[in-house]
Amino acid sequence: MHTPRKRFGQNFLIDDGIIHAIVNAVHPQAGETVVEIGPGLGALTKPLLERLPHLHAVELDRDIVARLNRAWPADRLTVHSCDALKFDFGSLGHELRIIGNLPYNISTPLLFHLMEFGAQIRDMTFMLQKEVVERMVAEPSTPDFGRLSIMLQRRFHLEWLLDVPPTAFNPPPKVNSAVVRLIPKTPAEVVPLDEALFSRVVAAAFSQRRKTLRNTLGSLMKPEDFNALGIDSGKRAENLAVADYEAITQHVAAQQNPK
Repeated sequence: MHTPRKRFGQNFLIDDGIIHAIVNAVHPQAGETVVEIGPGLGALTKPLLERLPHLHAVELDRDIVARLNRAWPADRLTVHSCDALKFDFGSLGHELRIIGNLPYNISTPLLFHLMEFGAQIRDMTFMLQKEVVERMVAEPSTPDFGRLSIMLQRRFHLEWLLDVPPTAFNPPPKVNSAVVRLIPKTPAEVVPLDEALFSRVVAAAFSQRRKTLRNTLGSLMKPEDFNALGIDSGKRAENLAVADYEAITQHVAAQQNPK
């Protein structure tokens, strides 16, 4: 028996109907490079390996790594025993299909880490806390719209696939879950800009949600800068769309590096 570990945020998926719905949504095919993050007791690993000749898995818990290595030979399942937050997903090749019931305590930093490998990823299908998925897919001017929404929507097409109740897990988490698919946008779909500056602009705008943009972005933008872009500086961060943040970033970059 494996005792779920609180420090790893372990809640193991046990509902067969949900498991098959996730695997069917991924629809893995032989010849594809599929990577499972946090395979746990193999609830998704087993049905994936029924359809695939080989699977990669990234797992931190050494007890589980040992268990997986006993259950499947290395030519079927390659287990990368490490922290997914530090793992170089790019080392596994291109057109990666990543799947996982993500530990909720690291889901947001993990999504940001995976963003770095967008050019090598075909799609990602994740089970996450429902409120995180709500934030990921949120529209501007809604309470859930924030930094996570903007950073992900700039780089990915997002699709909410299904809801998952706490009873689908052991132990049952205290929250509802949902499954979401992320498909990286093509280079032609992404406005080219200074990514580090974009991240800084968005973080600054949302640093104090109740304050207006003239306050939160005051160190980067003067009143005339907002006017030049046609953006009302009296609005709050959540009122702007992704394209507005891209325009602000390009404007700030041009001011900092005049041609």
